Amino acid sequence: MTNRQESTLRRLLLTCCTPEACAALLRAVKVPAALMDQTGDEVSRAVIAQALNLLLFRDLLARVPTGERYVAECVSQGRQIVFDHGALRTVALEGMGNLPAGEQAITRVLLPLGYRKSAVYPLDRLGMTGRSYTHSDFSEELPQFFVSELHPERFSPGFQQAVARVTASSHDPLSEFAQAALQELGTRQLLSFHQASTLLPTLLACFQRQHVDPTLSDYALLLAESAEMAWIATEGNVFNHATDRVSALDELVAEQRRLGRPLKDTIETSRSGRVRQTAFRADPVERAFIDSKGATLRRTVPGSFYEFIQRERLRDLVTGAQRLDLAFDSGNAQGIFKMTAAA
Repeated sequence: MTNRQESTLRRLLLTCCTPEACAALLRAVKVPAALMDQTGDEVSRAVIAQALNLLLFRDLLARVPTGERYVAECVSQGRQIVFDHGALRTVALEGMGNLPAGEQAITRVLLPLGYRKSAVYPLDRLGMTGRSYTHSDFSEELPQFFVSELHPERFSPGFQQAVARVTASSHDPLSEFAQAALQELGTRQLLSFHQASTLLPTLLACFQRQHVDPTLSDYALLLAESAEMAWIATEGNVFNHATDRVSALDELVAEQRRLGRPLKDTIETSRSGRVRQTAFRADPVERAFIDSKGATLRRTVPGSFYEFIQRERLRDLVTGAQRLDLAFDSGNAQGIFKMTAAA
């Protein structure tokens, strides 16, 4: 029999992972008490959002050994990760199978979960646009999402044709049940536990690659003009990176360099000076490609990476209160994106 006095968040996580994995996640990542302490058979949008973020964080660590080692060291030292944001990439193109174009494939999930668009960031050097989404109920405590769109029309005709071929097989992971549940969640801001636990695996599926293995020739065409689109060809809509919010970035960088970790050469600093970021270089992954004869072969390509961010506080111009600067910066983002540019 289910203990309805047990944390609803923990119960929800247990529908998607083992008790050991659930316990490890909750040891590793800081969760607001207001979310951890919710119980009962109705699940708030914030608890569903927290569960989704924790499982996406776990998925990233499974693909990023450098980040996994870092997190394990933090846990062994009694420090929990403050999960600042997750980032992912989309393609602003109609006709990708039955998958909605661009960020709509992701925002149709984020908005019912309580996220709101907070800012737009031109990434013109990359032929992309980034948008940040912040949770309405727990803006500083729940991770933000940084969702970028690549604009194929800014590249050559041959590139555009390769993008269309790579993404043509995309499928939509959202079932009719999931769409109805998200609509209800957007209205009521609550779901029954049964609805939430049934919905959660489908939400996770939205943050995967939705198309089949690319051909090696199309991958080469994409890589010649955009390392970001080449990355999307192999990785899809998975988290490109997850970010740890830290209080002393310079000290952390010095320690990670002492340990020989593969860090970005410099720290990116926003124009305001309040947001500073750096990252481990992307971990390599092995992915399948189709050759000219239709055979499957495997190649090593850049995967995802683990990032660090230090945010300062600022005075709210409306209320006068101090709040965390949750902004991003176009220059920072374009510098950080280079972590997956290695061929």
